This record gives sequence, C-alpha cells and structure tokens, in this order.
Amino acid sequence: MSINNGQLFILWSYTDIISMADSTITLDDIEDELFKIERIRDILVRRESELRYMMDDIQLCKEITRLKKELQKLVSVPDKDKSNEDKQKEEELLQQIHKLVETRDFLVDDVEFERLREREEDKEMADFLQAKLSKASSKKTNAIKERKMTSRAQQTSAPFVAKTGLTLLKECCGFTCSIM
Repeated sequence: MSINNGQLFILWSYTDIISMADSTITLDDIEDELFKIERIRDILVRRESELRYMMDDIQLCKEITRLKKELQKLVSVPDKDKSNEDKQKEEELLQQIHKLVETRDFLVDDVEFERLREREEDKEMADFLQAKLSKASSKKTNAIKERKMTSRAQQTSAPFVAKTGLTLLKECCGFTCSIM
C-alpha cells in the first residue's frame, strides 16, 4: 500500500486533536481519536514493511548483478583455457545466482500476499467505518438536541483553553516522552 503526505494529513490533522483541557469531551470523541491514531500507526507499519521489502529487493538485485558480472568474466574465457577451479567457480556462481533468484521470487510472492491481506483489511475497515458513521451521525443529532436544551447556567463555568497535543506533551514531560 502506498501513502502520501496528503493521505496522512486527511486522516489526522492538528485541528482534530482533542485536548484534555476541553471539558466538553465525550467518550465517543476519545474513542474516535484513539481510532485515528491506531489507523495512522497501521498505515506507518504497512509503509515500513513495504520499505523493508523494497530494500531487500534492491539488495538481492545488486547481489545478483554482481554475481552475473563475475560469471560473465568466467564465461568469456574459452573452455580450453579454463582451469578446474574456474569451472568449479562458474558452477558455484550459477548456483548462487539461482538461489538468490529463488529468494527474490519468494519475496515477490510475499509482497503480493501482503497486498491482498491489506486490501482485505481495508475492505473490512471501510465496512466498519460505514457502520460506525451511520451510528455516529444519529448519536450526534441526539447530542445536539440535548445541548440546545441545557441552559447557560447548567454549563460548566471553567474557562475553555484549547491546547494541542504537542503543548500537552511539552507540559507533561518537557519533550522527553517518545511517541509510538
């Protein structure tokens, strides 16, 4: 699965951060925020896995290319001029190349399996979100109606202070926490 910065920003923007200073926060808001964070983590884990596969593929291709060049040098020598060592080395190189090609084939199969699994996970997630969104929209409609019924005197008198997650992190531990 490929992701670009725009997709990450859509999933989670700084304006969506729920502050602990917000006294109007609900359990659903917290669950939604946790869900967003988990989704971002899943995307990052997928991207890390994808990059590792790419790195492994590049290394295998480099090694195959190096061995092919070495083999080409040996093959260019006429058979009558080759020593037994040269012939043995040629056979070893062929075996090594064959083994690396098989390893790369397994890697490609594994990548394809991961893509299919991720596609299935995405479909399940889309179905889950669709169900959750339909429930959430009906809950929010009811919550808005209830809020309109409460008087200003019934609402909390504590001042509303908007803080970003970064501000809370700084105040909490002076940037010594590790994220994820």
